[in-house]
Amino acid sequence: MRRQTDISATEPDWQREQRIKNRYEPWKSLLAVMRRYQRIKAGHGPRLLLPWLVLHHRFWSAVCGADIPLNCQLGGGLILTHPNGIVIHPGARVGVNCLILQQVTIGVGTVPGLPTIAGHVDIGAGAKILGGIHIGDHARIGANAVVVQDVPGGATAVGIPARILQGGD
Repeated sequence: MRRQTDISATEPDWQREQRIKNRYEPWKSLLAVMRRYQRIKAGHGPRLLLPWLVLHHRFWSAVCGADIPLNCQLGGGLILTHPNGIVIHPGARVGVNCLILQQVTIGVGTVPGLPTIAGHVDIGAGAKILGGIHIGDHARIGANAVVVQDVPGGATAVGIPARILQGGD
């Protein structure tokens, strides 16, 4: 039997994305449309709905002010509390139970490839994660940090260019 800590590292907490009645959280509607589109694209539903979902995606993208393509690889349990200005390259990968704040860019940089972000990563407002780098589990990216190198799990990256702080440094 696995311990709870083992499960939380790999299993998405889908309740984080659940829409709550009478709450204005457009990012949850954006993620719901993206997830439904991806399920149908994978063959789990009527393909006739795809154009309708594309329109819904465009609507919620405009409402949120976010540029997150339909085919992005986003782990479950993602939180985008203020999605304004978030830009994610369609080839980048984001793990489970991550938090991404406003004005974050995840995309191409000087290192060939695209970022891979592991689970439970918190990304501060205005941060840029660029190039073929890996961000480890439970890492934290500070506000306005420009990350162009790997960040090990549990570490914090701050500054321009980002420097890595281990543990409580």
